[in-house]
Amino acid sequence: MRKLDELYLKRPFFGSRKMAVDLAVNRKRVQRLMRLMGIEAHYAKPNLSRPAPGHQVYPYLLRGVRIEGPNHVWSTDITYIPMRGGFLYLVAVMDWFSRFVLSWELSNTLDTAFCSAALEAAFGFGQPAIWNSDQGSQFTAVEFLAPLKKRAIAISMDGRGRALDNVFIERLWRSLKYELIYLGDFQSGAELSAALESYFRFYNFERPHQALGYRTPADLFPHKHKRKKSSS
Repeated sequence: MRKLDELYLKRPFFGSRKMAVDLAVNRKRVQRLMRLMGIEAHYAKPNLSRPAPGHQVYPYLLRGVRIEGPNHVWSTDITYIPMRGGFLYLVAVMDWFSRFVLSWELSNTLDTAFCSAALEAAFGFGQPAIWNSDQGSQFTAVEFLAPLKKRAIAISMDGRGRALDNVFIERLWRSLKYELIYLGDFQSGAELSAALESYFRFYNFERPHQALGYRTPADLFPHKHKRKKSSS
């Protein structure tokens, strides 16, 4: 799974067949692991944008939209985090304009609860005009969308399999994994959580971004709120 995760970062457009060839393993095994990791090849797939039963999918609202400033657009995504003795899932919420990571949570299951916890923590910074996510069952769940609707936030969702619809948070995952995860060989969730807390503080306040004119996310985002880690 670690090798599959590294290959997926390099070639996110590879499906299970090409992954299996590159890794020299059985394709059924690759398909099973990709489902477990929550990943799929990034390319347009017609007629696959079906929500979970009872879940609603929203159109993508950001094509051609100019991001005007902080809190214009927030986005979220989940990624697989390999560890020495297993793995965890990480969700993060990011402000598109500044690339500031507003909140994050870890979980050992792909449920809705840890995503909702990250959303609630992010609201400590305010709220966006537009919220963007993929069409995963976590983000289309009624209980997840309710706080967004309550605040009259416009809801946008990526076309399924289209990485470029949420490109900024995809870049965050690449930086995080190459700069921390693949170097760390973490043994426990507590160790990983402490390392992530430190990394995201570095990412927000110290790491210059070329796309931001070598400024940090904190240079562009009003960050009076201090993040409090939840117990999830």
